Amino acid sequence: MSGATVAEFLGYWEAEGLHYVRRGDYEWMASLVPGQRVLEIGCGVGFATQALAVRGLSVLAIDTLPECLAATQAHVAGQDVTLLEADVMALSDGQRREIADFAPDTVVCWLMGAPATVTGATASDGGKAVVAYREKIHRGIAELAASLPSVQAFHLVDRTVIPWQAKDIGRDTLVGYHAGKTLRDLPLVAERKQALYRKIDGNSPEIERMRKSHPSLKSAVPVLASLLAERKK
Repeated sequence: MSGATVAEFLGYWEAEGLHYVRRGDYEWMASLVPGQRVLEIGCGVGFATQALAVRGLSVLAIDTLPECLAATQAHVAGQDVTLLEADVMALSDGQRREIADFAPDTVVCWLMGAPATVTGATASDGGKAVVAYREKIHRGIAELAASLPSVQAFHLVDRTVIPWQAKDIGRDTLVGYHAGKTLRDLPLVAERKQALYRKIDGNSPEIERMRKSHPSLKSAVPVLASLLAERKK
């Protein structure tokens, strides 16, 4: 878990996010985003938002936690960034209008997480609550992206572990997983060439849990898994 309470969650991501910044991981993620106007779902503490804004993109970043929005504001002062407190799974009509009026080209959801008080995660559940939470939120975001006529792409990035020597097979697995769950029956499609992996250093508790629950992954390496889905022509 990345923190049971909001304070623990923010502290974890401040420390973890700095590692991503120093390695250039957020810069890499931002380089994969097409378009000029980005709707970011779950801004966290703002490192990802900052990477998008530094590229010269206009960003509408939403999060359910006012603490996350305050932290993000500190990172993006003076940039072309609008912040919105909202729950992507329960948007009001006014929030939907604000998002539609922003007219995003691309929707991004990177390294999604939430306090255990939100996900329902416990130390003994083997990560099942987090997986269920991610699947639900990813699907809700994909449905939102598909419903916005301006959106042409949906970009997902998450952490996982893979046997690096089998990364080409892993790309097919990544596409198949999201095609069957996140993108199912939506006018968004991802191809193998749009599935990318990037090695990252170190292990998070979440990655260690994955290794313990899947013996075949004991020798696997931590990676960022990136998938870009585009609107069907």
